[in-house]
Amino acid sequence: MLKLYAATLKKYKLYLIAFDLTLTQTEVNISGMNKLEESLNKIAELRKTIEYHNKRYYQQDAPEISDAEYDRLMRQLQELENQYPDDDIASSPTQRVGAAPLAKFASFSHPSAMLSLANAFSNDEIIEFDSRLKRLAGVDSISYIAEPKLDGLAVNLIYENGLFTKGATRGDGATGEDVTQNLKTISSLPLKIKNAGNKAIPSFIEIRGEVYMESEPFHKLNRRRIDEGEEPFANPRNAAAGSLRQLDSKITARRPLNIFLYGIGNIHGINFSTHWEVLQTLSGWGFPVNKFIERVQDINACIRYFEHIGARRKSLPYEIDGIVLKVNDLSLQETLGNVSRNPRWALACKYPAAQETTIIKNIEVQVGRMGTLTPVAIMEPVNVGGVMVSRATLHNEDEIIKKDIRIGDTVVIQRAGDVIPEVVKVIPEKRTGKEKKFKMPKTCPECNSEIVRFEGEVAHRCVNISCPAQLKEHIRHFASRSAMDIEGLGERLSAQLFDTKLIADPADLYFLTKDKLLELDRQADKSAQNLIDSIARSKKPQLDKFIYALGIRHVGERTAKLLAARFGSMENLIKAKIEDLTAVNEIGPEIASSIVEFFHEGKNIDVMKKFSKAGVIPQKKEVSNNVPLAGKSFVFTGTMEGMGRTAAKEIIESLGGTVHSSVTKKTTYVVTGDDPGSKLDKAKSSGIKIISEKEFLKLIGRKTS
Repeated sequence: MLKLYAATLKKYKLYLIAFDLTLTQTEVNISGMNKLEESLNKIAELRKTIEYHNKRYYQQDAPEISDAEYDRLMRQLQELENQYPDDDIASSPTQRVGAAPLAKFASFSHPSAMLSLANAFSNDEIIEFDSRLKRLAGVDSISYIAEPKLDGLAVNLIYENGLFTKGATRGDGATGEDVTQNLKTISSLPLKIKNAGNKAIPSFIEIRGEVYMESEPFHKLNRRRIDEGEEPFANPRNAAAGSLRQLDSKITARRPLNIFLYGIGNIHGINFSTHWEVLQTLSGWGFPVNKFIERVQDINACIRYFEHIGARRKSLPYEIDGIVLKVNDLSLQETLGNVSRNPRWALACKYPAAQETTIIKNIEVQVGRMGTLTPVAIMEPVNVGGVMVSRATLHNEDEIIKKDIRIGDTVVIQRAGDVIPEVVKVIPEKRTGKEKKFKMPKTCPECNSEIVRFEGEVAHRCVNISCPAQLKEHIRHFASRSAMDIEGLGERLSAQLFDTKLIADPADLYFLTKDKLLELDRQADKSAQNLIDSIARSKKPQLDKFIYALGIRHVGERTAKLLAARFGSMENLIKAKIEDLTAVNEIGPEIASSIVEFFHEGKNIDVMKKFSKAGVIPQKKEVSNNVPLAGKSFVFTGTMEGMGRTAAKEIIESLGGTVHSSVTKKTTYVVTGDDPGSKLDKAKSSGIKIISEKEFLKLIGRKTS
């Protein structure tokens, strides 16, 4: 905008000179325009200079000027921008300065979920992760991206047409806090994507990152807080989180925050085939990407990376608690999908933490959201790494037997990955003979249902959907946008409904009345009516949404769609045998067993009957008896004229095929529409069959016009 404005001024000045307009006022106008032109050019120059020094200081750790000189440049730019405001102000370095305090943070719904990571604490667990992925994907080898796992705060950044427009904390993965103004104060974060590299700037992109504080600035901050009579922060992560959640962004601006970007969510306009390509593009766009990230060809190389980074952990300028492994191939990531709140294709590998000794007073069993029974040690409280610990996970019965952990034992404990307390080992020399061995219960301690242990697993599980320990989380999942989409049923209200015994399972939601809701604390007339209306609207869900809402172990959104397309109704799915389920593309014995076990549990069948009585009728899907596209994989590129991509995907999946976003060696067809992108070039170079939209419609048995 500045360049266009300056160019217009030049043309106007030449016009006046050409007509020899030498009046005093004209000379004044030309003089004023000269000054304006110089100021606009100076603004552009200062912005470019300051961004250069920001990169040298925050990303390359190699400043070229003093802090005082930097401050003089910034003040000069601020003064000029105040005199000559322009449309590019949003991306100016001056916009990082804190704004007025907020009363509270607004909530922000992430366009795509920010998932958490499963953890590994040993080489054996890392190897098992790789073996599991190979088994699920049916491949012999997998390459990974390995990166240090910073101990910071995860954030989601929204860029529209290259400009930073929104930023939020991870929150619960679906909804976070809008901290846009505070994120703008982080000097290493670009406010505008730099147009560089082979990739065009997308019209919309979610970029995921970690806000952190380096060790030395953290210690300086704490020393200053102590001098000023304030409480010091416990660790750099707490300092980073507390700084980013300041209602007054001017306070955030004074804190030494930094950021690394490590991935993307939703994106419009361009495509990627590997995670490495994503990282290289982010770096090319001007985003700070950790320089220690590497491509590794197999799991043995991952373990070497884990050990190498661990050896130099103390020399890093920031704290890490492990490394993260991610499958490099994005199409393989899509195939592997997610389980619960974790992507199957990524793993956090944690380093050992500080250790202490204490005594186990008792062992209790907790029931998780998916019914997993976890033994928990109740211990004499002890300070571990600055945190008082009185409970520690024992993981599972096999782990207790392997470590020979008994009630009354003196044990060594640590905060695994610096966060989760766990028992490392027993000190047998401290035994008195009064210690007691632990036995896993045969029935669920919460609902008395039979406990099952699936073949090949170490965990014991309760598969009763009505189990009280699981129910609150089940209800939240059931009501979520990706499932039944019952608006207004959040965490607090779900717990309240359960605690007051208004509901005992998800089906009871459909028997609630407005009068009953109004008996609850802080429940207004309008919100009660809105919830009743929202529940009523959900009575005719799509079949795949309903299947997903049930919370069957291993059944995510994609698997639910495959089941809906193959079986067409809940009646058919409930009657399906393991061999029927494994005949569906992408469903293996593990997922099939989980589905059969779920519908063999009597209490689950009772809940299904209650849904029917309440008038909940999942909409049936047309089922084809044959699956002519079984084993075939499709990728679309360009604009489709005769059919939308969503409809095309549903038809392909109903015929046994799959749709992916990236071209790989496993792609069967690339379907081209108008104005195809880079996927077409990759298909040609890889020798993959390319078909037109007309040929595709003929392939799926649709008429063309």
